Amino acid sequence: QVQLVESGGGLVQPGGSLRLSCAASGSIYSINAMGWYRRGPGKERELVAVISRRTTTNYADFVKGRFVISRDNAKNTVYLQMNNLKPEDTAVYYCKFDAVRTWVLGPFNDYWGQGTQVTVSS
Repeated sequence: QVQLVESGGGLVQPGGSLRLSCAASGSIYSINAMGWYRRGPGKERELVAVISRRTTTNYADFVKGRFVISRDNAKNTVYLQMNNLKPEDTAVYYCKFDAVRTWVLGPFNDYWGQGTQVTVSS
C-alpha cells in the first residue's frame, strides 16, 4: 500500500524559508505528476505548484519567484523550497502524487499526504 509522508513544516518568521519534503513508501513502479496544495484558515484547498514526470513545473501566481518545486524519482520524493515566506502563506500543506502505478500493468491511483502545518508569524 502506498503512503505519502510529509515533513519540514513548522513556525517561521516573515521573510524566512522552509523546505517541505514528501516521500512515498510502498512498492511503486511509476509516478506521473507530483504536486503541493495548501489550505489556509477558512479557505478552500488550492494548488501551489506541480511538477510533471519530465520536470515541467507550474506555479500558482501567489508563489511565483518565491517557491521552487523539485522531485527525485529515485527516491519517490517531491520537495517544495519556500523562500521569502509571508503571513498569508500560513496553511496546511499537502502533497499529491498523480497516476501512481505499483506495477507495470497496474491501475493508476492518486494519493494524498496527511498534511504539514506551516505558520508564518513574528
